[in-house]
Amino acid sequence: MTAPLRVGLAGLGTVGAGVVKLLDANAGLIERRANRSIVVSAVAARDRSRERGVDLARFAWVDDATELAGRDDVDAVVELIGGSDGPALVLARATLGAGKAFVTANKAMLAHHGLDLAQLAENHGAPLKYEAAVAGGIPVIKGLREGAAANRVERVYGILNGTCNYILSRMEAEKLSFAAVLADAQRLGFAEADPSFDIDGVDAAHKLSILAAIAFGARIDFAHVAVEGIRHVAAVDIDHAATLGFRIKLVGLASEVGGELFQRVHPCLVPLAHPLAHVDGSLNAVVAEGDFVGRLFFSGRGAGEGPTASAVVADLIDVARGKVGPAFAMPTARLAALAPADTAAHVGRFYLRLMVADRPGVLAELTAALRDAEVSIESLIQRGPPAAGSGSDQNAGEVHVVMVTHAVRQSAIAAALDRMATSHSVTAAPMMMHILDF
Repeated sequence: MTAPLRVGLAGLGTVGAGVVKLLDANAGLIERRANRSIVVSAVAARDRSRERGVDLARFAWVDDATELAGRDDVDAVVELIGGSDGPALVLARATLGAGKAFVTANKAMLAHHGLDLAQLAENHGAPLKYEAAVAGGIPVIKGLREGAAANRVERVYGILNGTCNYILSRMEAEKLSFAAVLADAQRLGFAEADPSFDIDGVDAAHKLSILAAIAFGARIDFAHVAVEGIRHVAAVDIDHAATLGFRIKLVGLASEVGGELFQRVHPCLVPLAHPLAHVDGSLNAVVAEGDFVGRLFFSGRGAGEGPTASAVVADLIDVARGKVGPAFAMPTARLAALAPADTAAHVGRFYLRLMVADRPGVLAELTAALRDAEVSIESLIQRGPPAAGSGSDQNAGEVHVVMVTHAVRQSAIAAALDRMATSHSVTAAPMMMHILDF
């Protein structure tokens, strides 16, 4: 019988405890699939006394997680500490430098240091695995790296943050404001006390940069992901989107054209006919479009104890089987250094929502600004002053004007909005969102 794969586990929060539970519950099945048993031999966590719902007395404890990398009874290290730098990065470098397998759910660390860690892994012949870092239990990393390996991927995009999707879904279903749903999500534990990484799109951007590297054989370039979150999406936008045949989702999108890498995380209007429009609640979904395979659609729970632990253990099974392979689907020396694309040159349709004074000539003023910027309008909605007690953000004497443009460069939309911003008729900052057209 092949010797067990001995694991050092750093971080015993919800996911870390879930890994222990999963290894215990499915030990026999995992052993048959891996052709050897997988056992935790040592752990590191800040609080030894905390109740975690699993028996931890059987494991060796270390106070400094970095010690796991040097222990003789550890063959692979699982990092569930989090953070782009600090102890997690120190542990990653120590583990890979020792030639041991490193499994992580840490998308922030990979987005910032993934290329260096992949090179270190190659230098020492050590596996670097991170299925749990993107979309939780959904096997999208394996799907892109292995299942779609023969394809030229044209674009990869999706709903990459469950907190944002939960907020937008509830805003739509219950006709609530962003602030009200966020506060409730924090109370229920769906959102952090400081939700900035989620609602400002940073978490989704970390994940997108990783997906783009795999999909296009490129070096990770998190620094050039254009990011906008959902703070400014209002209930009225969701209402207007529904009238126009769309649902609003926070979408991360990456494509490679002419040697340039386009990466963007923005709230988008998604047509009801598109499968992403029907991904609700805290679910995640990723779409990859390959030249031979066509559209691949991955959907499921993107976070939480069970899904994330499932992805971690799936990586451990690969390690137990002896699967190494390059971290980003090809050796780091072959990863392309793609130039960042100019997002202002992106061509597409746009949703514009403006609050304007309710007086004659205002609409002509707006359309003149669009005309001067060479933007044409596909459809327009004007909503009158609110009824008393409606809870609308409009004041008496104001109207909402909503427009959907024909396909146009983003720079032209920006120019039109700049012209409108100088008008005394525009009484609040305009809202602009992209429309997903593929």
